[in-house]
Amino acid sequence: MDLDRLHEKIRLCQLCDLSLNRIKAVPGEGPCPAEIMLVGEAPGREEDLEGRPFVGRAGRLLDKALAEADLQRYEVFITSVIKCRPPDNRRPKRHEIETCRPYLEAQMKVLNPRVVCLMGNVATQAVLGKQGVTSLRGQIWQDRFLVTYHPAAVLRNRNLMKDFVSDLRKAKMPKD
Repeated sequence: MDLDRLHEKIRLCQLCDLSLNRIKAVPGEGPCPAEIMLVGEAPGREEDLEGRPFVGRAGRLLDKALAEADLQRYEVFITSVIKCRPPDNRRPKRHEIETCRPYLEAQMKVLNPRVVCLMGNVATQAVLGKQGVTSLRGQIWQDRFLVTYHPAAVLRNRNLMKDFVSDLRKAKMPKD
């Protein structure tokens, strides 16, 4: 399946109750194929309105961090574990993550990124089955997955910005 067809399928998805209240599903955006893929948790209010990932406050911080890491937003593919906004921005439920997982896996297959940057505990748990971003961040898992903070966590604690930018730089580095 090509990326456009996959994203159309995501936009029309009604596999879980999140589809009942969303304005727009948020498949993701960026180049195909992609060297670097960034995976967040779930769309927020602004993402739900626009149908684009990371366009709110966390997205503005992400854009700034990417620039500090000598990356541009258009160079990376950005998506989330789940593609529809949970009510009141709550954490995604396990069954919602499981329902959306095939979409994320299909995106990884089509994009074939060299590095998948898992931003935050939800993305890390969904893909690697691991928790504890603070102790896992900056490490490469399974020769492909780089764990880092979610931009919203950096908004809450600006002291994390240096490590977040460092992790994004690591994603940019070619493999040895």
